Amino acid sequence: MTITSGQLGEGAVGLMLREASVRAESEGSSLAVDAGTRGMQALSPEATMAAPHSKVGLMAEDDVAPSKRRLTPRGAVTRDRIVQAAADLFYVKGVNSVTLDDVRAVSGTSKSQLYRHFADKDELVHGVIELRAQQILERDRLHLERMSSFRALERWSESIIRLNSLKDGAYGCALGSLVGARAAQDSAARDLLAEKFGEWEELIAAGLRRMQENGELKKEADAAKLAVAVMSALQGSYLLAQMTRDVEPMRIAMDMALGHVKTYTVS
Repeated sequence: MTITSGQLGEGAVGLMLREASVRAESEGSSLAVDAGTRGMQALSPEATMAAPHSKVGLMAEDDVAPSKRRLTPRGAVTRDRIVQAAADLFYVKGVNSVTLDDVRAVSGTSKSQLYRHFADKDELVHGVIELRAQQILERDRLHLERMSSFRALERWSESIIRLNSLKDGAYGCALGSLVGARAAQDSAARDLLAEKFGEWEELIAAGLRRMQENGELKKEADAAKLAVAVMSALQGSYLLAQMTRDVEPMRIAMDMALGHVKTYTVS
């Protein structure tokens, strides 16, 4: 049967449906379904081009940011190696002087491995911030979570000065040095750094509050403000020690900051 252009419309569609119904009754529903499938493929070749469900799943996974993907144990080891290599390079050479190729060379990873875990340098910097904050907070918790006396606060300060003296104060604070390098141009890094410094300050403030509870620090002392003063002295003295390659400025600044805290101690 020939269908002219004037017949295209509801009449033509109705005729096609009736023919399909007749075939279904005479040949069985399975053949009708098969014919319908072939007909759709002929009418719409694009439909056969759709990706199978498994491919769609892979595409969805690829759209996920590398840092958010679930890692295998082997992948986690590779990622940690990349972050540690970047952290060491950033600390010694400065963030802006280090390229992703430098990180690959030091970590012994391929380009595909690096980009599987980090989409760009910003993401890698964020990973380094997390690592450095974890290392510093774990180190200082050994002193500050048990701090309940002024002498304990002094011991914490002395431990930091001693560690920095091993490098002659050459590289500054491993976390604080990232502020000047990234905060102005990377708002996500700035927010992350602010969060980690807040946790660091809170460790100091919590120790000062314990001193208040046991009667060693006066009740009118503002533990939070004193913690900010101590942290400011620490970060400023890191910078001076780095500039002069000498920890003596750090020692002086920390002694003065702790001297201010001591004015609030109970005699």
